[in-house]
Amino acid sequence: MSMLNSFFQSKNAGTQTKAMSSEFFAQVYTYMFIALGISSGLAYICGTPEFFKTYFISATGGLSPLFYVVAFAPVGLGLLIQMAYTKLSLTTLFLLFGVYAALMGVSLSTIFLVYSISSIFTTFIVSAGAFAGMAILGYTTKTDLTKFGSLLYMVFIGIFIAGIVNIFLKSDSMSFMIAVLGVFVFTGLTAYQMQQLKYISEDPSLSGVDKKKLSLIGGLMLYILFINLFLSILRLLGNRE
Repeated sequence: MSMLNSFFQSKNAGTQTKAMSSEFFAQVYTYMFIALGISSGLAYICGTPEFFKTYFISATGGLSPLFYVVAFAPVGLGLLIQMAYTKLSLTTLFLLFGVYAALMGVSLSTIFLVYSISSIFTTFIVSAGAFAGMAILGYTTKTDLTKFGSLLYMVFIGIFIAGIVNIFLKSDSMSFMIAVLGVFVFTGLTAYQMQQLKYISEDPSLSGVDKKKLSLIGGLMLYILFINLFLSILRLLGNRE
């Protein structure tokens, strides 16, 4: 009888874990899609030559200070959200999350001046397929990806620094190398991040509020990875206007 009870207790625990995980990931993907919706909508609305000339070109003909604010403010805001989430309320985090997505959308509007709409749409579909495949791999794999993820984050930092340098160098060869590395780095990090989120989703020690906050952080991380993967593939496959 005790063996039978243990079997049912184990089965019930497994069912509860799956339910917790499903609820957590539903929230994660909800946040991710909200961010994608905000960014894509603003990118499309602001992706016109008139908008770029009005807000991103200075009187001297160079890039305006606003351009650099829009381009780099999300970096600081993203770090703030991830580092201070325990001290901030869920409402505040969501507002910062929305501002982050909006800034990214305005920043991404420039791709509509460089690439054709059909090319952007095709790249989005390709990116979504690659992202989904790596997300499933990260969720289902039994291999510990911690060391792999740490290495990829180091490469990511290198790519980020190289990208800033290349804004001023404007080297096509460096841009190509960054894009190639980016595809491998961001697909790999997607698998790693999904595995980490799976561990969080199955952790019974986390409170409801903490899990809700972490689901927002998870949605933000997946959004960032998807956007960077999309931009890397676009630089490689996109047809310029």
